[in-house]
Amino acid sequence: MLPSARQPLGAPGAYALPDATTVQLHPQRMDVCAFVGVAARGPAWQPKVDAQWPAGWRQVTQPERPLLRSVPVSVRSFDEYLRVFGGFESPGALPHAVASFFEQGGRQAWVVRIVHDRAGASFGDGCALGVLSGAFTQDLTLQARNQGLWGQTLRVEIGLSSTAVSVDALSATDLRVELSSPLVPGACLRLTDATGGVTLAWVDALVATPEANRPRTRWRLQLDTAPATVPVRADLVEAWVQIDDGAGRTEQFEHLALSPEHPQALATVLADRSALVWPHADWAGVRLMPVDVRVERVRGRTGAFTGGDDGHEHIVPSDFFDAFWTPADDEPGSGLMALAPVDAVAVVGTAGITHVVVPDLYVPAQWADPEPLPDATVGRAGAVFGPCVDTTVVPGAQATPPSRLTGLILDPRRSSDLDVIVTLQQQVVDFCEATQALVALLDVPPGLSQSRIEQWRSRFDTSWAAAYHPWLLPQRRPGDGQDPARARRRPLPPSAVAAGIVAHTERTAGLQHGPANAVAQQIIHLAEPQPPGRGDALLPLGLNAFVRDARGIELVSARTLSRDPQWRQLSVRRLMLMLRRTLLVDTQWAVFEPNGPMLWAELHQALTSLLRGLWRAGALVGRTQDEAFFIRMDTAARRLERGELLVEIGVAPSEPLEFILVRLRREGDGTLNFED
Repeated sequence: MLPSARQPLGAPGAYALPDATTVQLHPQRMDVCAFVGVAARGPAWQPKVDAQWPAGWRQVTQPERPLLRSVPVSVRSFDEYLRVFGGFESPGALPHAVASFFEQGGRQAWVVRIVHDRAGASFGDGCALGVLSGAFTQDLTLQARNQGLWGQTLRVEIGLSSTAVSVDALSATDLRVELSSPLVPGACLRLTDATGGVTLAWVDALVATPEANRPRTRWRLQLDTAPATVPVRADLVEAWVQIDDGAGRTEQFEHLALSPEHPQALATVLADRSALVWPHADWAGVRLMPVDVRVERVRGRTGAFTGGDDGHEHIVPSDFFDAFWTPADDEPGSGLMALAPVDAVAVVGTAGITHVVVPDLYVPAQWADPEPLPDATVGRAGAVFGPCVDTTVVPGAQATPPSRLTGLILDPRRSSDLDVIVTLQQQVVDFCEATQALVALLDVPPGLSQSRIEQWRSRFDTSWAAAYHPWLLPQRRPGDGQDPARARRRPLPPSAVAAGIVAHTERTAGLQHGPANAVAQQIIHLAEPQPPGRGDALLPLGLNAFVRDARGIELVSARTLSRDPQWRQLSVRRLMLMLRRTLLVDTQWAVFEPNGPMLWAELHQALTSLLRGLWRAGALVGRTQDEAFFIRMDTAARRLERGELLVEIGVAPSEPLEFILVRLRREGDGTLNFED
């Protein structure tokens, strides 16, 4: 329990009584969304780092070290996404989904890249390799940070530098430095004697040695190679690295050591801090010898990187899940299960995610391989009629390139494929229900008639998911790599747009407002023509529709897939999730406190303050706070004897206004009366 504030008293007099510290509960943010899909690059099959498997260059030299197939990464803008996961060259909808999320007003997203879960996967599979020569007596192989063709545009340059250091040479074998010297074990020294002879040596250890005639202690250097004569100059040899991925992202590291024992070793820094390359196991654990003692002239560059493989054609729906993960596991799994909030109490990392979107769960067949444009005939006729001449037939370009995600193509218009889609979406919902920490935003499969949509809807009954219809067409974005005159815009899953609207509504209006009645930004059209009244027919089914009106493409509802009227509104599920998360986080201080009246009073006051604030903001309904919520504490003796405290909290969530009925009545004298 929080200690009471006390004021130290001195001479008799009047003193200001300090404000007593009270416990406060802070509502958790609910605007963070996770995206799981296929990217052109990004973390995948990364070596595990924890207390058992430490960081450093050994990450690449231990074949027994576990590999993480899926690694969630937080991004706070689409530019940050581009730096980590690449751009629209990806064959999936993930970059378009994340871009739309930020266009709608989202501020933070987590992204999980999906790669094929191949059997017997080893570190470096599918990663491009490049060889650097010219700097050391051995060539250095460098590996792209993750698999993909993107790694073949990498270029790396390494150079060496020297810095004079103060070394007191008592003899050729007795070199001493001050305790504040920058030298540490693993440092490389260039020792020069009076005749100009040069020796390169590594510091193996520093031994504290008291001075014989002075009351001080200095380090005595233990070198791997002792110079033949007494050195008169010592220089610290270090390396620098410049890395360019060919797409605008660069990295530069300086003051790097050449020995793996050094904490700033070249291999260690690349393994721990680079986002572009890994050191290769062939040299990560060895000392690197410069090709020339005149290290200032040494510089090496890599040739072309080769061997990168995206592996997009091998990705299948099962890669989005982890069949061996269960909610009882202490660690996250792979694929979607990498978002498991194992550290929800601290709300760090992925535990702060509220919604999840899986834009690449399948590729609709009708948009996977579009029809090519008609062939064009090019002739040599002039401005006037003349004799027939030979013509050349120019094949028409395709509207969009065929999808490389061949293992994910499903046709929702076929019953068998629709059943597969429903099964995959149900697995996403099952994960959200099992963790009770995420709300799944699903997409109604495209190309379905009204009756088929109703059949699809009948397969779900959960408040942990919301569904959106139809798919949307975004405006063309810079850098999508297609000719604007020929390329057709890729349809966008509506759940990605809805996720941005949810986040924007949360930040601007508050949790109590339903995330709907908002115009989708940067959306120009519906991907499929909709019959009149389709949105009206979907609302009773609990499906959230985007419709075209005078303002643009607008999201007109925010309901869950639950058949229970109490969980019909998405805002209600979000409110209850926020309360659960807030109580998990902000009541940890009560653990191991004396279970007595003082603790009960503190908890009651904190809970009342939180719920009263929600009631005043409109999140709870009731004329008084007693009608809006209640707090009951079970202080029965049997519970106290077991060290338990049961607090029952009841709330009456308010539901957003969806309908306004207007009655117009014309009187006999021509007066028009308005009633609502």
